[in-house]
Amino acid sequence: MKLATFVRADGTAAIAAVDTQRGQLLDLAVASGTVHGKPATQFRDMLALIDAGDSGLQSARALAEAWPAAAALPLAGTRLLAPLPEPRQVRDCMAFELHLLNANKQAEIRTGHKRRIADIWYKQPIYYKANRFSTNAHEADILWPSYSTHMDYELELAAVIGRGGRDIAPDAALSHIFGYTIFNDFSARDAQLAEMAAQLGPAKGKDFDGANSFGPWIVTADEIGDPHALAMEARVNGERWGGGNSSTMHHKWPALLQHISASETLHPGEIIGSGTVGTGCGLELGRKLEHGDVVELEIEKIGILRNRVIAAGMAG
Repeated sequence: MKLATFVRADGTAAIAAVDTQRGQLLDLAVASGTVHGKPATQFRDMLALIDAGDSGLQSARALAEAWPAAAALPLAGTRLLAPLPEPRQVRDCMAFELHLLNANKQAEIRTGHKRRIADIWYKQPIYYKANRFSTNAHEADILWPSYSTHMDYELELAAVIGRGGRDIAPDAALSHIFGYTIFNDFSARDAQLAEMAAQLGPAKGKDFDGANSFGPWIVTADEIGDPHALAMEARVNGERWGGGNSSTMHHKWPALLQHISASETLHPGEIIGSGTVGTGCGLELGRKLEHGDVVELEIEKIGILRNRVIAAGMAG
């Protein structure tokens, strides 16, 4: 099932089941009121639905099967928000070796110094905690920070945690995932490269309003199946710039969840990014985004996340 957060005609946010074949959204709170006489609290927002666990998903599926016409609205023209506008936490990993190899090659071109992947990267997953308040959505403009002139995107698969836990065993890890979405980890590369020289961060290279774009919706784990077999592609202004497959993750989802949850509790409603697939960003290719460029990230079984980048001082 595909689940989205959208804006109603009255300006309020709500959650919906998405039927791309119908080209419609089903407002789950309205559908619940239509079928059961009053809206269920689990359809208040996406976090409430995730917190409701299996029973919440079963109720949503039943409403989607009934698809009451009074609760349906056209997908086209409806404004989507990030599926989780305020996730409980955002962590971003670095799970693709080819991304690092390509980034190192570009660094060698810039500096003339040989670069290699640190040994620790092969021994354990590496991640940082991102700004959970800086989310953005499908079709939203990304306003570039005033301190940056080097715009870049990153094509990532993101997992939404549905069941919390600590010291999660690898063989149980996938059962903790509610669903998957597309993550564009927009990056101010000039700021990032400068600050990382101090051996802490990233900070302002990633932390600016709207930097974390998610969407267009969450696809529940049962519909995705194997999350390590998804084709991924990045396009800029319709031109393919790069992409790959989630099968090339060096550290796969069970290893990521095991490591992150070691002596630390993961909570429902957290988002974990896979990191950039090989050739999934401009930095790896020696290319930069320009003002007005439209970035489309596509992941098999999920859909397309589309954003336009607007340079500092050019919004209006």
